[in-house]
Amino acid sequence: MQPLPYLDELAKIIDTGGADLQSRTLCEIQCLGQRMPVQAVFLGNPDPSLPAVGFFGGFHGLERIGAEVVLAYLRNLTSRLKWDNTLHQQLEAVRLVFVPLVNPGGIRLGTRANPSGVDLMRNAPVDSKERVPWLIGGQRHGPQFPWYRGCAGNPMEVENQAICELIQTEFLPRRFALTVDCHSGFGVSDRVWFPYAHTRVPIEHLAEMHALKELLQDTLCNYRYIFEPQSRQYLAHGDLWDYLYLQSVAQADHVLMPMTLEMGSWTWVKKNPRQFFSLVGMFNPLIEHRQQRVLRRHLPLLEFFVRAAISSERWLPRGAERLSHRHQAMSNWYPEQVTETSL
Repeated sequence: MQPLPYLDELAKIIDTGGADLQSRTLCEIQCLGQRMPVQAVFLGNPDPSLPAVGFFGGFHGLERIGAEVVLAYLRNLTSRLKWDNTLHQQLEAVRLVFVPLVNPGGIRLGTRANPSGVDLMRNAPVDSKERVPWLIGGQRHGPQFPWYRGCAGNPMEVENQAICELIQTEFLPRRFALTVDCHSGFGVSDRVWFPYAHTRVPIEHLAEMHALKELLQDTLCNYRYIFEPQSRQYLAHGDLWDYLYLQSVAQADHVLMPMTLEMGSWTWVKKNPRQFFSLVGMFNPLIEHRQQRVLRRHLPLLEFFVRAAISSERWLPRGAERLSHRHQAMSNWYPEQVTETSL
């Protein structure tokens, strides 16, 4: 069982933020006889005409580094509230939402799934019509196996229902919104994934994703992120961000850009092979200086997403530029699907 100091740390951050910060309990879950909250923290301007950025961590309890990255960025912002005039000016133009511990029960238990044994990222009502990898793509056999989706026909898990309600109220009504969900465990490279996970069909806002990718490469030129659709790596049933993105597409002239920061944990194992023999070590840096390096490394990326949202009207492609970005995106990410009609 893993200790859970994160709730105490989140409480201290909320206290530090004072009147500039608001918090709300989205739901509560039962774990080991205790009730544990899933909390959201809000900064910035609540005006629904302004863009919003959401930061999420801890969907998978084993990947605690995701929660730690979100907490580190939130701590960075709240400490600057006391003195940083530029930050206050930024917050007048954007709404920031943080849910660092989506799955506190899984973090407490040291499991990928929540206390009910359900993988929250395989639990949404989205079924792939294409072939998904066995087990990892989501399974209905039972919680004794990993990547369990839950029983067919059951409502989504309470944690996912709470996140859906938050997205529907805080993000979908806005003309532009962006979310970053922090995970670890895939390969040796840090990746930024975007939908879809359930199909290799390109998303509606492919041109916008490509424009953001180029903006990221030009701005953070010394950082090495592989920016790509998740479907280039594997397909899966039940992806929550696919489900929420599909809801957003139904609203004309509204853009929701869900992204996943997938930190390459194999690098930590490569540098310290003993971590391979620890389940936690396969998904998190265990040596303190490496953990601190990871927490520092990704803060510029999260800050970039905030600035990109605030300035979205300057870089979102339109007209011929949008067609050009889509053409480049199809060539880069979906070359096997490129035809004259697709471009």
